[in-house]
Amino acid sequence: MVTLPSILTHDLAAKFAVGLKQAVQSEPAEVVVDANALKQFDSSALAVLLECRRQALAAGKSFYVQGAPARLLELATLYGVAALIPATPAVAA
Repeated sequence: MVTLPSILTHDLAAKFAVGLKQAVQSEPAEVVVDANALKQFDSSALAVLLECRRQALAAGKSFYVQGAPARLLELATLYGVAALIPATPAVAA
């Protein structure tokens, strides 16, 4: 699982993205990004998620986001990329 930090703004996104490829490569067939800790962010958080998705798909892996804050989803909708950051599928009981 790739875990986002609590703050992911323009100033921090590039630094966080440095280790993204290695993090994605270390995941099995499915890359899940945990956004539960994300509290302070801007559109750079979307750029990080889209890069993570790109890395996952390039490696032949599926990509999901869990715990995305409502404000992040609103921002993704505003930018027209909401479909590219799908929520983790519900597990059947």
